[in-house]
Amino acid sequence: MIEAVFRTDDFPTADRADAWRDQLSRMHAPLEVIGHPPADYYAHQRVLNLGNALVWPSVSEPLDVRRTPRLIRQLDPDVYHLSLIVSGTVGFTMSGQDALYGAYDVRTNDSSRPCEIRVGTRREPVKAIGIDLPKALLPLPVAQADRVIGHRMTARNGPGALVASFLATLTENASSYTAADAPRLERVLVDLLAVLFAHELDALGSLPSETCRRALTLRIRAFIRQHLHNPELTPPMIADAHHISVSHLHRLFKSSRDSVAAYIRRLRLEHIRRDLADPTMRSVPIYRIADRWGFTHHAVFTRAFRAAYGISPRDFRHSVTDH
Repeated sequence: MIEAVFRTDDFPTADRADAWRDQLSRMHAPLEVIGHPPADYYAHQRVLNLGNALVWPSVSEPLDVRRTPRLIRQLDPDVYHLSLIVSGTVGFTMSGQDALYGAYDVRTNDSSRPCEIRVGTRREPVKAIGIDLPKALLPLPVAQADRVIGHRMTARNGPGALVASFLATLTENASSYTAADAPRLERVLVDLLAVLFAHELDALGSLPSETCRRALTLRIRAFIRQHLHNPELTPPMIADAHHISVSHLHRLFKSSRDSVAAYIRRLRLEHIRRDLADPTMRSVPIYRIADRWGFTHHAVFTRAFRAAYGISPRDFRHSVTDH
């Protein structure tokens, strides 16, 4: 995937804070800086363009900005902004309400409403992942979605944790995606945000059934990844954990390349293959590595590994660690 990189270091010292303000204004909507940031202001940002939505991980020094009625009249792109705070603190004021956000809080604002954002309230750098999303893209009535804006959401559990996991994977592995992947990734992001908003509104029933289906599938895949080590991870156990029937679970995976069992097996084998190639794990017996990832029967594991990679686990380990 093509990504753009912004660094204040690329600008003359005296222009760095203004350059960052201008960059934020282009990403979201026109903003003005409050006060006088230091001349050698530092910010670093990567921008992933998914088509209509933008995702941008950033690290920035303290800076106070605001969106005023005058700036809204000047230009309103009609977008929602969400920030997943990874570290640091952010103060936020909208409609007379003050709030302080910390790690794994999700902060939101609307380009159509005045607000003030104080990045680094303790004068510390802030690491965050921002999202700018056209309102029309979210499959919820604007009047409903607007009720979520400005309210704290958590990324520690529930739908927020799914959003955080997706953003982390997307931003950490951006180079592995191509431009052709962008529409699919944008659809996944929109589905997850729609579920997050609907969850906050207790209005999941108002979402399109296809959005709910895709979001449930993503939640199940995340559950599987978190429980790969459990040898009892089976379709009945997964279905029970998500309050659906086993037949419903299999239907969710029908359009994918793997069945539920095949997906579990493929992920387990990928983790084992990675561990076998790790020189720091050379002294760990192969059967212990397999057991760690849910294969309790060594013969079954060996057959599965050979079928997947055309080589035995022992020979694979020797081939990658003896050079």
